Amino acid sequence: MVYLFLADGFEVIEAMSPLDMLRRAKIETVTVGVTGKNVTASCGVTVTADITIDEFTFNNADAIILPGGMPGTLNLEENSVVQSAIDKADAEGKLICAICAAPSVLGHKGLLNGKEATCYPGFEDALEGASLSENYVAVDGNIITARGAGVSVEFGLEIVKHLKGEAESQRVRKSIQCNEK
Repeated sequence: MVYLFLADGFEVIEAMSPLDMLRRAKIETVTVGVTGKNVTASCGVTVTADITIDEFTFNNADAIILPGGMPGTLNLEENSVVQSAIDKADAEGKLICAICAAPSVLGHKGLLNGKEATCYPGFEDALEGASLSENYVAVDGNIITARGAGVSVEFGLEIVKHLKGEAESQRVRKSIQCNEK
């Protein structure tokens, strides 16, 4: 089970592309509305989350995803349930995925200390203790980070790779006519 957190001001592509990749791979993924059942992206698109933060439990989680966007990232960081989910995922070695500005949430918690990570340009200082990657998608242990909306599909395919293997990631890549690496 993968939980993708949505808060008002999220970047729509950074949430929907990974969600699409995961569901194409038949990985059960649930969107969690942090700021309500209907969550409005930074571009004004409103998405109906599968569940609200009040319905969220960490049981059977394999991964969590934090999309970026502003003020979505700040809304994620300010939520105590999201913070607890990150802590639990870290303690259990579950996959923690963040894109764009959202890796800053992990940096502020010290989770990137000594790890390779990336983020949207301008947020590097928030990746406290991280080794900044030149890659658009960076993987280090149980943490996957990515730069922004333009690599949202690659970000999603990397999550698929870690949860279901390279073959499934490549199958999804081919099915959507995405350039091969």
